[in-house]
Amino acid sequence: MARTKDFDEQEVLARAIEVFWLKGYNGTSMQDLVNNLGISRSSLYDTYTDKHTLFLKALEAYQQAAAARIRNIVDTTASAKETIKKLLQLATTDLLCDEQQKGCFIVNAEVEVAAHDPKVNDLVCSNDRQMEDTFYQVIQKGKDKGEIRNRQDARALARFIFNAVKGMRVTARSTADKTAFDEIITLTISVLG
Repeated sequence: MARTKDFDEQEVLARAIEVFWLKGYNGTSMQDLVNNLGISRSSLYDTYTDKHTLFLKALEAYQQAAAARIRNIVDTTASAKETIKKLLQLATTDLLCDEQQKGCFIVNAEVEVAAHDPKVNDLVCSNDRQMEDTFYQVIQKGKDKGEIRNRQDARALARFIFNAVKGMRVTARSTADKTAFDEIITLTISVLG
């Protein structure tokens, strides 16, 4: 008979996200995880097999939480330009409120690990496609309604805006200048016409 777990897996994943986010994958040891997750080493191995599996689960949990917040903005904002502005502001607000300037967990994983880890690369690429598709759908809807007048292809505009988001996420690792991010958002929105 399987033993029941005496810990909340979602809480453990939330703690794992924080540890990996702060220290990076390579900078996080199993002892760091044991010290910060509130579970024993044996429970850690029994539940997650190894550090890599836990890292993937942490990335997936982070992505799912972010996707829910993004979907809420898309579903509750009527104007395409306002939707994009709110999505950009969501990214920058999270980044600027982080005193440790950790940047984005997914982007950090992309920079540190994805180039030599196919599973992380797949997860990052899937996340990128979802984000780009979200921008594409909002932009196409705005074009169809005549709100977005830029004649560029909606997919190209979506890629441009998503690239701006990724750039802001990296920039947030070294600066918390809200004015700079506000200017980036304003200029990015202006491209839509």
